[in-house]
Amino acid sequence: MHIAVTTRFLLPGNQLEGLGRYTFETLSCLVHQHPECTFHFLFDRFYDPRYLLGPNVVPHVLRPPARHPLLILAWYEGAVAGWLRRHRPAVLLSPESFTVLGTRVPRVLVLHDLAYLHRPHDVGRLMQRYYAYFLPRFARAAAQLVAVSEATRRDVAEQFGLPAECIRVAYNAPAAHFRPQPPAQQAAVRAQFSGGQPYFLFVGALQPRKNLENLLRAFGLFKAAAAGEDLAGPGANMQLLVVGREAWRAGPIFEAYQQLPPAVRAAVRFTGRVGEEELTGLYAAALATVYVPFFEGFGLPVVEAQASGCPVITSNLSSLPEVAGGSAGALLCDPHQPAAIARALAQISHDAPLRARLRAAGLANVARFSWVRSAEVLWQAVQAALAPGPA
Repeated sequence: MHIAVTTRFLLPGNQLEGLGRYTFETLSCLVHQHPECTFHFLFDRFYDPRYLLGPNVVPHVLRPPARHPLLILAWYEGAVAGWLRRHRPAVLLSPESFTVLGTRVPRVLVLHDLAYLHRPHDVGRLMQRYYAYFLPRFARAAAQLVAVSEATRRDVAEQFGLPAECIRVAYNAPAAHFRPQPPAQQAAVRAQFSGGQPYFLFVGALQPRKNLENLLRAFGLFKAAAAGEDLAGPGANMQLLVVGREAWRAGPIFEAYQQLPPAVRAAVRFTGRVGEEELTGLYAAALATVYVPFFEGFGLPVVEAQASGCPVITSNLSSLPEVAGGSAGALLCDPHQPAAIARALAQISHDAPLRARLRAAGLANVARFSWVRSAEVLWQAVQAALAPGPA
């Protein structure tokens, strides 16, 4: 059987994020689980050879490279639709929330979130119009829909008027290298990144939805309270490490940083993007990971941190309580309230038994998530897309 897969987010030379990570991990499993199938990977630019995941993968580069909304439209409805007409695969799998309208090939579509509806001001006007026009049509045109969380499944069903029971769920999962590290290795990480001091960790692209502005304000409140403690108190030397690339509309984040008192600014470190090995160590050595976005379809840093034995503070909105394992698995707080985030920072820094409980609960929680199981859900969706009549 020939299966076409849109792999536009498998970018060369980059550490994978979000959609690219989901695409890579699920396809790695599918390609190896189904050697009887030929997978045609459709790229929009020259590909990294590491993405040829098995001898049953055939790469195709279709132009134009698609990042601007008009080029995205040209790629899916022009280049990909034309390729599908010429080659007629059994099914098209689109793991990145975008697919093709102009084809008769059965489509399996993975939807990651509907952030454009809940946070419309976070993206440019043209991209917002693209999402608003195409995503509902993509969802209705797909033979099978997959969501990355129960929260996203409910959201898609409610917003697009589709039956929730017809939408499968295939979660994200932490990679196998995210695991607890021995104390000596943790100390070496702190020596490298935080001058040997304890730190809170944020991981993610610097963009509005990730709520870095309120996290920085919360850290300022936390440090102001710590300044009144004994100099040996747990907050006195605490650092905040912000790990991730500058994505879009990041200006207000740096404005919020500049508004912090000099002593607080000195305790904040922007590392930029780091490699997977460094990220593994950073999670394991952190006092806590603080990931408080306004909206997420899943929230991969939550489970990466938990798999690393790192306590988590996260938002009480959208998919995040579901993914974190509820209040048993993480400290949940209102991301709109810097004071609430600051209280969580203080609570977790002062309470060692709480940190120990969250480490144990987090490690138990991540057992729910597996790329192998998620790939099996995608395979079930592919099979159902090919079956005549109701799945």
